[in-house]
Amino acid sequence: MKCVECEHIEPITFDRTAFWIYPPTSEATSELVARLTASGLDADKLDGNALVVTVGRDRIADLISQVEAVLKGPELSHAQVLTTAGHDPKPADIGRTMPLDVFISRYESGWIVESIENDRFETWFQPIVSANNPDPDRPFAREGLFRMSDSQGNIVPPGKVFGIAGTSDLLFTLDLVARRSAVESAARAKIDSKVFINFNPSSIYDPAYRLRTTAAAIRELGMQPSDIVFELTETHRARDAEHLKGILSFYRDAGFGVALDDIGSGWSGLNMLHEYKPDYVKIDMDLVRGVDTDTVRQTIVRHLISIAREIGIVTIGEGIETEGEAAWMTAAGTDYLQGYLYGKPAPLTPRASASEQAQIQKATERFTARVADPRLVKARE
Repeated sequence: MKCVECEHIEPITFDRTAFWIYPPTSEATSELVARLTASGLDADKLDGNALVVTVGRDRIADLISQVEAVLKGPELSHAQVLTTAGHDPKPADIGRTMPLDVFISRYESGWIVESIENDRFETWFQPIVSANNPDPDRPFAREGLFRMSDSQGNIVPPGKVFGIAGTSDLLFTLDLVARRSAVESAARAKIDSKVFINFNPSSIYDPAYRLRTTAAAIRELGMQPSDIVFELTETHRARDAEHLKGILSFYRDAGFGVALDDIGSGWSGLNMLHEYKPDYVKIDMDLVRGVDTDTVRQTIVRHLISIAREIGIVTIGEGIETEGEAAWMTAAGTDYLQGYLYGKPAPLTPRASASEQAQIQKATERFTARVADPRLVKARE
């Protein structure tokens, strides 16, 4: 699944790295220079609030420790840093300028970059079945769930992976890798159902451009936009509501489905139904869990299902683990069900032939080459 264009993330440190640091105040600069010098690091104060310190790889962790001892909270996020390979800044280096707290997060999340570059990730799938005919062997859809492993082969919880990526300015790259993995894995397994793919709207800068390339990749992989449902989780809402509406509108116009996850988990769920009018909504598993014996949950879920039905939205009950939960949700009018009762997330066995898999890989590489983030990825030389 190697793709040089999307998976070779430009380094932010070198054998000898010059750190050009810009604290928010002159007092912070003076204190930082004094502390770095006292710890044996060669720091020079420059014009204004700037300073520069050059270190080998073995002293980067020490440098970060000294910086964090001086700059706290907002000072760390307001300070800027530019790294170069031991030389004065050049125009080509400007892209590595970032808030100091983001740099520290990126440095500490190096294992994510390493896992991406070494293909230590995959997509597992969980069935979504019809409530009236719950056959996990012939599901209505399968949700693609991203899984990443560390260097010891341990799977890291997805929430932790994406949380770290968010604070490290790696979200665009990770979201792209996860999306590509889901589509490619579905094509290799010749999935004969719809595929739900999670997406983060904050990682999409140009909806029209990303949509065209995504649609082209889907067709090259032997699928149609109608086979794909892009799933937005409530925790991944875009800060700009109009931007998100534009993204969802582009997807619908191209024939993709749109789903909203975790309805009922937050105060804004009903407002999001009105604002974004998704094709599908997933009722949060915290409401579904034990719903057959909890009258309060029952009242809330009935209202959610009723509202969704009235505005033409298909409902999916998440987190189904018992026959009792499944029976109650079905009787309440839920359209589809998802949960451990019907299958845990698991990788699918590839069914495509060797020649088909080669074509799938080429199509996926063309897709990622077209949508690579120029800020974070290194073009093939």
